[in-house]
Amino acid sequence: MRPACFACVVLAAFAATAHAADDVTVEARRRGDAVEIKAQAVIAAPTQLVWRVLTDYEGLPRFIPGISKSVVRERKANHLVLEQSGKARFLFFSFPIEVKLEVDETPPHWIASHALSGNVRQMSGRYELSDAPGGVVVRYTGFIEPDFVLPPLVGVAALRSTAEEQFTAMVGEIERRAAGGR
Repeated sequence: MRPACFACVVLAAFAATAHAADDVTVEARRRGDAVEIKAQAVIAAPTQLVWRVLTDYEGLPRFIPGISKSVVRERKANHLVLEQSGKARFLFFSFPIEVKLEVDETPPHWIASHALSGNVRQMSGRYELSDAPGGVVVRYTGFIEPDFVLPPLVGVAALRSTAEEQFTAMVGEIERRAAGGR
């Protein structure tokens, strides 16, 4: 899910006096056996910094909850193969996610990914960045169809909860770096 790619995340409106991490909104809808996730945020940070955090693939386990492994296996220019593993958790339910993703980057405008293999039938995601007054608009759209049965209400809630937690963490990392961290 998150990514920057790991069924990734969404960010919401940024108020001048509030942190975007406090305003994260995530929409999740069941589409047959799959779940579609959409998110958006305006972040008060330079585009290049937002891009660096989104593409810090191997660093994701340090700041994104639920991701235990994220390794770039191959890179050729703006195309890479990424292996990720982690868990979507909700209440006492836990859903493991293991995936190998093909990722295409068009700096600093968008990152698109789709699953090559793993315990998903389908998985894709796309981050889009655009300028906004005082920051960057980050939009995320993702689609995941696990290869295991997703309980009707709990499955969507689990993926939504995980996406919200992960994108809140992503925004928090961007804000931390914007404030002078690392």
